[in-house]
Amino acid sequence: MGPPPNLFCFQSIDKELAPNLRRYVLDQQNEALKRHGVFRLAVSGGSLPKTLATALLAPSSGEDDKVEFPKWEVFYADERCVPLDHEDSNHKVMKDELLNKIPSEMGQPKFFPIDEKYLDDEQEMADQYEKVLVNTFAARDSVKLPLFDLILLGCGPDGHTCSLFPDHPLLREQDAWVLSLRDSPKPPPKRITLSLPVVLHASKIGFVATGGGKQPVLKKIFESEEGSKLPCGLVNAGAGDKVSWFCDSAALEGVSFPRRGSVM
Repeated sequence: MGPPPNLFCFQSIDKELAPNLRRYVLDQQNEALKRHGVFRLAVSGGSLPKTLATALLAPSSGEDDKVEFPKWEVFYADERCVPLDHEDSNHKVMKDELLNKIPSEMGQPKFFPIDEKYLDDEQEMADQYEKVLVNTFAARDSVKLPLFDLILLGCGPDGHTCSLFPDHPLLREQDAWVLSLRDSPKPPPKRITLSLPVVLHASKIGFVATGGGKQPVLKKIFESEEGSKLPCGLVNAGAGDKVSWFCDSAALEGVSFPRRGSVM
């Protein structure tokens, strides 16, 4: 067993979790810009974009605390096969919560949403999105997997993350970068998602899980053998200390696992 994931616990989402999430994201941004002049990240939907907006749109406190949006390339860790203006679209949530609220002087990140012309064919949608990743990450050299600087994820009450669900055959996929499913246990049924090897290969992986509704699954993930086989548990096991969890005290009540109080 390698080093365990980092588990951060905060009393307040807005006053404590969001500023620490900002520091974490900007640390990865600054490292990435030093390495290759661009910050490539993948994000999921749910409640994550709102917390991310609270973190990123706060005033800067100095040069190393500056969000360099024009140097960001943002992909989706998963997406639903629905129009981009549909309520179930992760891109719509990201636009409503973050993109549309970025002041013009901060500049805009480059987003890579799905292509709506493939909505009726989820496998073709996955293939096309994989081509977008190949063009970005393997334009010059052939690579086995894309290397994201950061992937930001949520955790479902069943332990799913991206659109990788417990006991689903997609968890066994080793080669493809982007997968399709038409039988999602959670609607809408047709989706595309990054594969587990792509998630595990990222430089850093951050989970945001808050609220008492997440407590039962977090207790399972961090304390039990059964939980280690859930998709979130597989990310913990496969990526170790590359993984950081940002949780509030309600989500971690009664969870026995060493926790940290601050990224700073």
